[in-house]
Order: sequence, then structure tokens, then C-alpha cells
Amino acid sequence: MMSVGNDTLGGSNLKYIKLVEFYEKIEQTTKRLAMTDYLVRLFKETPKEIIDKVVYLTQGKIYPDFIELELGIAEKMAIRAIANATGATTKDVEEDFKKTGDLGLTAENFIKRKRQLTLFTKPLTVDYVYSVFDKIAKATGEGSQDLKIRLLSGLLTNAQPKEGKYIVRTVTGRLRLGIADMTILDALAMAFTGSKENRPLLERAYNLCSDLGEVAKAIAEGGLEGIKQFKIRVGRPIRPMLAQRLATPEEILEKLGGKAACEWKFDGERVQIHKDGSQVQLFSRRLENITEQYPDVQEYVREHIKANEVIIEGEIVAIDPETEELRPFQELMHRRRKYEIEKAIEMYPVNVYLFDLLYVDGEDYTTKPYTERRKRLKEIVEENHIKIAPAIVTSDVKEIEKFFEEAIENGCEGLMLKSVKPDSIYQAGARGWLWIKLKRSYQSKMVEPIDVVIVGAFAGKGKRAGTYGALLAAVYNKEKDVFETICKVGSGFTDEDLENLPKILEEYKIDHCHPRVISKLEPDFWFVPAKVIEIIGDELTLSPVHTCAWGIVKEEAGIAVRFPRFTGRWRDDKAPEDATSTQEIIDMYRAQLKTIT
Repeated sequence: MMSVGNDTLGGSNLKYIKLVEFYEKIEQTTKRLAMTDYLVRLFKETPKEIIDKVVYLTQGKIYPDFIELELGIAEKMAIRAIANATGATTKDVEEDFKKTGDLGLTAENFIKRKRQLTLFTKPLTVDYVYSVFDKIAKATGEGSQDLKIRLLSGLLTNAQPKEGKYIVRTVTGRLRLGIADMTILDALAMAFTGSKENRPLLERAYNLCSDLGEVAKAIAEGGLEGIKQFKIRVGRPIRPMLAQRLATPEEILEKLGGKAACEWKFDGERVQIHKDGSQVQLFSRRLENITEQYPDVQEYVREHIKANEVIIEGEIVAIDPETEELRPFQELMHRRRKYEIEKAIEMYPVNVYLFDLLYVDGEDYTTKPYTERRKRLKEIVEENHIKIAPAIVTSDVKEIEKFFEEAIENGCEGLMLKSVKPDSIYQAGARGWLWIKLKRSYQSKMVEPIDVVIVGAFAGKGKRAGTYGALLAAVYNKEKDVFETICKVGSGFTDEDLENLPKILEEYKIDHCHPRVISKLEPDFWFVPAKVIEIIGDELTLSPVHTCAWGIVKEEAGIAVRFPRFTGRWRDDKAPEDATSTQEIIDMYRAQLKTIT
């Protein structure tokens, strides 16, 4: 291992211990404003040339989500690395891990013991730590596990105890600082422009590139002018536009100005397709690269999209191989595999239904109205296995209802109604009122599922002893950037589900309420808001204990789901911020009241 400049590993830039000290302060606070203040100080003290790396590390990663490289250190590998670096046995490390439940704390404990016997080690820098993480992520093939362990051992050998704690937490995917993307954007705006008021400009840039590190570097080096230069690029996913929901066609038409485009809403996997010549990339709604799961879709795009450079959005939908009828979302899960892809293509074929155009041959279409985007989309698509989503433009409620029933009959979830006004741009990363969902279930009591985030759990008793008896679930309040509880879910789980719950949720377990979770209840276990599940219930009701929409419908009351049940559907295709929103719950509750009366 080489020493470079100032007797540090990796040069004289920001020392890693400085980053760790900020992490400790952030971890100890539950106040978002305090978190933001710490980040502002950190970003001001960070050299501009490495601020992108500091942002990635603070997110608990080393690349943006759409880059398919992960650190890939399993717990057993990290245990071996800790043992190698400290002279301990793997058995000793495992025993300590059983006590702490946190491999980072275990690393800290063993490095402390070693430090008492070691006279000298070289300080680590952020740049050096990042470069080793990069090598770990890129190590593949035969012998890669041993190489990853050696690289991690080398880092831990020179790490201070606190540094070791955060190094291990980072490589095992358990950093858990509780910092949201929007908090980082707030801090960047304050650090480099002096005001949070400039956050929307940074957010727009982030929505176009989906890379917080790139945004950080642009604002640090070029100020607001650097941010204003951001443009769409093929290969960089655009953060998807999201929809609101209302209960009736009448309400939606009123919201959209009396006229709307009505598109079938499919029960599939939303996809953003990037084509650059013959190269095709597919990104999920969470911006994960899912290209390898759909080689057939890649070929459809090459053959039937008549443009050289293009970014389009659509829905991948499973179809019956005999009749081409639409099949439910669950059948697509068979395509989430690394092996026997050709067999999966044959058994579970798909069509792609396109609904939007974001960019084509050098021209940004996100700033153009819906009707113009739709017209150009039709011009570049040669329909085959790739199709344009069926749509009509109307101001007639009866026509909408008829089209709605047609969509349901053909296996869709309902309709997406979209503004056709001149300002109907593509709002990247936003959940606005230009798109509004209409599903069958919104027209009565709660028979439509919602997506909720698991934030806690209650210990099981009797037959459920040893697992969780119920989960504490929350919805997302976008305005406040927090998760508000809406119910305890204990029904709908199979015996297998119950057995697997502790394993599935183990990596998200924390010992306190997460800073972004608002709860009046005190469960036995807390979790980082990460896993999304689908639930259904009998109705929405006022609640004195759940915090969803607290004080909005009624003073000293929130909204809860009555008799919630797990549908069996894990929404791993959704980020926690993609869960049902507080505002959607408010709208559903008010619509339910209208239906009852």
C-alpha cells in the first residue's frame, strides 16, 4: 500500500475521519434541519474535485443507482476482512456480531483492541477510501471474493475505529444515515448559493440526470450557471413523472380544465427506454438498469423505433403467448432472473405499450405539451410487439366511463387521464395534477390496494412467536418528505411469509424511530423506510393514533386503513418515495365520503 503526500493514504485531500465525524453527528440527531446544517458544513469543507464522491458515500453508495456496479460485500466476507485486519479469528468476530447486531460496531470494537497494540498507521483520505471501494465493486470473476476481502482488509488495517465502523457499514449496504435526496439538494443549494430558494434549479438538474454526485460537482464548480447548463442525455435516466388520483371522471375533468387525454393504465412494469443507434438500455421506475432481463424488448426497440437517439416511456406487460391477451403483473416476476433468460422469454412473452416521448434526435420533448409529444411518438413507432397505448381525447364523462370499462375488460387497471392544455409538459420527478389516475376501486369503498412502506413491527405471540405479529405501515408525505403511519398490518400473510419476514427486514432494522418516520405508536422493532408492500382494506377511517394527514381532515386525528390485509405483493419495483402519498389518501377518503352519502 502506497503513502502519498502528507503521509496519508491517497493524498492530502479531505481526510476520511472528517467525513466520519460528520456522519456521527448526523446519526445522533433526529431533526432534519440539524441534518441539513451538518451537510452544509460538510459540503463547504469538501474540496470541489471530490464533492461528487462525498455525496455518493453519504448516500451509502459509490455510483448513482442506474450504474450496475455494487460493492457486493456479504456479511461473511466482511467478517473475514475484519479478522484479517485485526488479527482476530472469524469465530471471535462472529460472536461479537451476535452481541452488537451491527457489523460496523463489531469492526470498531476489534480495531480499538488492535490500536492499543499498534504504534502507527497512515491516515485515510476520502479519495483513497473511494478508490478502494471502486476496486471492490469492479472485482469480478474467479478469485474476486478473495480480492474484495483483501482490499477491505487493507482499508481496515489503516482505519481508526470509527472509520472502520462506517467503512464496514458502507460496503455491506447498511450506512443508515436517514438522509433523503431532497435533503442533500437543500444542503447543496445552501452551501453553494447561500439560499434554499435555489433548490428547484438543482432539483430540475437532478430530475434530468438522476445523479446527485454530478449535480453536486456542477454547483460546486460552476455555480447556478453550471446547473442551468444541464441537458438530457441518452443513457442517463430521467426521473419519472408521477400521477395523482381522484375518484370520478367528473372530478378529474374539472381538475384538468374540462378536457383530457385518456390512456389505458396497464398492470405491468413501467420502463424508460434509451436508444442510441443499436445500443438499447432499459430503466425501471426506480432507475435500476433492467436491460438484461428483457433482450426481446431490446430487439423490438431496435427494429421498430424509427429514430437514432430516443428516450421513450412505456409499460412492459406480460401477455398470453397464444392469444396475446394481457396477463397480471405477477407474471413479469418470472423475468427477474439472471439465468435461462431465453426460456423465460418463451414462457412469459411481453408487449411494450408506449405512452410518452421525452427526447428524440437532439430535441428535448419534456418541455413540450402532451399532444405534441404524443404526435411525435406515433411518427417514430412502427407498431408490432411495441405498441402505442390506446387513448382518446374527450370532455364527455360517458365516453370516459365507456373507455374505462373497455380498459378493465382488456386486463388493465383503469385509465390515466392527462392534461392536453398548452402547459402540459413532462414534469420529471414530480407528482402533479397534469396526470390523474382513475381506477375502478376509487368509485366505492376501499377495494383498491395501496402501496405502503414498512417502518416498524410488533413481536408475534402464540403461533407467531419468533416472528412478527404485525407490521407498522406508512405512506409518503411529499411536502414534508416524511413517512406517516396509516395502519398495523397483521392479516393476509401466509405461513411462509411470516417465516421470511424477519430475514427480509433484518438489514433494515434500527434501534430507534427513523428521522423521516412520524409515528405515535411505539412498535417493538423499527426499520429504515425501504420495503414497499401492497395492502387492501375495508375502508379509510379517522384515527386517533395514526399520523397520516394528521389534523387535515379533523383536528387531533389522522387517517387509517380499517381491517388492512397484505395482498401478497411485494413492490420491489417501487422506492419508498413511490408509495401511496398522504395527499392521495386524503383524496380517497374524501371520495369515499361522497360515495357513502
